[in-house]
Amino acid sequence: MANPKIAFIGAGSTVFMKNIIGDILQRKPLAGAHIALMDIDPQRLADSELVAGKLVKTLGASATVTTHTDRRAALDGADFVIVAFQIGGYEPSTVIDFEVPKRFGLRQTIADTLGIGGIMRGLRTVPHLWAVCADMEQLCPNAILLQYVNPMAINTWAITEKYPAIRQVGLCHSVQGTAAELARDLEIPVDTLRYKAAGINHMAFYLTFEQRQPDGSHKNLYPDLLSGYRAGIIPKPSDWNPRCPNKVRYEMMTRLGYFVTESSEHFAEYVPWFIKSGRDDLIEKYGIPLDEYPKRCIEQVEDWTEQAERYRTAETIEIEESHEYASAIVNSVWTGEPAVIYGNIRNNGAITSLPDACAVEVPCLVDANGIQPTHIGELPPQLTALMRTNINVQELTVKALTTENREHIYHAAMLDPHTGAELDLDQIWSLVDDLIAAHGDMLPAWARR
Repeated sequence: MANPKIAFIGAGSTVFMKNIIGDILQRKPLAGAHIALMDIDPQRLADSELVAGKLVKTLGASATVTTHTDRRAALDGADFVIVAFQIGGYEPSTVIDFEVPKRFGLRQTIADTLGIGGIMRGLRTVPHLWAVCADMEQLCPNAILLQYVNPMAINTWAITEKYPAIRQVGLCHSVQGTAAELARDLEIPVDTLRYKAAGINHMAFYLTFEQRQPDGSHKNLYPDLLSGYRAGIIPKPSDWNPRCPNKVRYEMMTRLGYFVTESSEHFAEYVPWFIKSGRDDLIEKYGIPLDEYPKRCIEQVEDWTEQAERYRTAETIEIEESHEYASAIVNSVWTGEPAVIYGNIRNNGAITSLPDACAVEVPCLVDANGIQPTHIGELPPQLTALMRTNINVQELTVKALTTENREHIYHAAMLDPHTGAELDLDQIWSLVDDLIAAHGDMLPAWARR
């Protein structure tokens, strides 16, 4: 069988690259793949080349690894394109997205998906994703784009608007990651779970959440989650980040009847009810970690630097399977062996209560035909209504990008639930002006005019 070519754009993210490529090379039909690593930073690219080579050696794979600072060379003839980059990085862009809003009294937790931080990240990121798509149209028009970049929903929507012929899926780990968290809270094996989730990225909900019983039946786990939360037994203390106790999502479950798939620190800034001026009691009650993402960035850089150094000096690399979907997608498309993943795609009626053009996160069948979203139908009305508040912001950000109309940036910020709850209109306009000025040429020229 022929071997696929897999282009990895943003391969200087060495640890993430190691996880994804390690997953791929552990699959026998993919062990001979051509891995084309591309990054704009030659030193980080060299580190990733070294790590990838050791992955191949450790696994005894026959894969070929090439490196490129020229994106087009990496994409030429690719069958799959994996994208993982952060335009502007932690410094200066993430720092700007937090510090400028603070001057207006607007506090955030993560600021990479929605809110004013998500809007600005979308404006920085989408033009670069479009550039990848333009190259793909010329060099690998049948390739599948596996997009691991935030703001996921804005990116996915914007790609389908400008490059509808590109076969793409936005990939996140929140659905499977949260399922594992809930299994830990309930002290049950994760492999006994059965669930169905749907919605938009970072605001999908488990429509069903069940455990397989010894007799083959399935038990609804929502009553156990609800009773455990009300009794103060769950959520269990975080085993990875004590700053994030995860109370917001459980509280929302009591109000909406369903559990959301993205973390409490994210969700707190997608709605107007938890981060409020003069209400530090809410911050304390729900354990909301303000400025969490900058702290996490600093810790991750230190951790990644340490890990990369260990990989650099090790003869072989210990490889564990991650919970990312990339390898399952590549394997299923290449071999025809079916798999089910959660992907972000254009709605096109998959969720009938949301706009057709928006990006939704739903279960997808993957096989030799590609990525095929499943039909969900109508969501519970309270979930639909909540998602629409976020979709409004996504749509206006995409409109700003596709029409090059700076006015829509202000409109997106004005309609953001958290920003609109904290700031008046004059403050919102001034905040957008200050952010655009601070980001400078990280933003497209039309936005700076």
